[in-house]
Amino acid sequence: MNKILLTGSAGFIGYHVFRRLAALGFDVIGLDNLNNYYDINLKMARLREAGFEPEEIAYGRMIRSGGSAAFIQLNLEDAAAVVRLFHREKFDAVCHLGAQAGVRFSVENPAAYIQSNINGFFNILEGCRENPVEHLVFASSSSVYGNDSKIPFTEDEPLKAPMSLYAATKQSNETMAHCYAKLYKIPATGLRFFTVYGPWGRPDMALFKFTKAILHDQPIPVYNHGDMQRDFTCVDDIAEGVVRILRDPKCVSDPISYRIYNIGNGNPVGLIDFIHEIEKQTGKTAKLNLLPLQAGDVYRTWADTAKLKRDYGFVPSVKLADGVRAFVEWYRRFYGV
Repeated sequence: MNKILLTGSAGFIGYHVFRRLAALGFDVIGLDNLNNYYDINLKMARLREAGFEPEEIAYGRMIRSGGSAAFIQLNLEDAAAVVRLFHREKFDAVCHLGAQAGVRFSVENPAAYIQSNINGFFNILEGCRENPVEHLVFASSSSVYGNDSKIPFTEDEPLKAPMSLYAATKQSNETMAHCYAKLYKIPATGLRFFTVYGPWGRPDMALFKFTKAILHDQPIPVYNHGDMQRDFTCVDDIAEGVVRILRDPKCVSDPISYRIYNIGNGNPVGLIDFIHEIEKQTGKTAKLNLLPLQAGDVYRTWADTAKLKRDYGFVPSVKLADGVRAFVEWYRRFYGV
């Protein structure tokens, strides 16, 4: 396994995985559509940190860094372009992290999720079917568990009705990948990420929004009046888990080469406690704007990571204080505040 396609490589998690794979010497080709869901300059800055010159980027054009990595701007839903890429490059493995993210955004913009998360994922699956790969790893989400699941969330628990269209697309991705594993013998592993945070994070995520508001003495929106819990997981732990699993497709030993793993810290934190940690790391006091629960939100997330530990000997371990400190330091440095 040497040549790897990594979708979503200019995104938050994708950037961290991209750099790890390149540092390990893999011939990794990053793909991203560079849409404007959030500040495109942040995506370009990630690519620059990964060794690319944003001025060289053009749709459908492959560019290379000074090392073993390459990048191409493509839309996942551009079926013809995706097919050409698979036919030309003959990937050994695919790490599919590209998707339209955001639970709340899916309430107002459902079409974007069907186009990217359903049609785009279908094109990736077809690429793997027509050009067989050793392993397909794809990003799912803790949102698939909904509100009524028993805690902590375990991978073998039957899924309830999704709370948002975003969650529905992730459930669909898991079902689609299972079908392709069964029908076309494509080894596939789905990863349910739990509330990822850390340096180079997305502006629509809680840590980014809260830190920005606190540093600028602005009120922060606190939904359900702060009565929520999240299994906050540092992006360093997420990236480590992704790379370990990608390199070692244990699913191939199963009758149907398909597995699902939670990647989470396994320690839910109250939203107010999370805000207090940001206050500690910024040295400033937050102004809270208490609001009702938003459509699509769940009350609590909590990962059972026993399966991940059993199969890969890996347990996410970055402490919340360390992860928040790393983000605040990055934010101050990047934005000069």
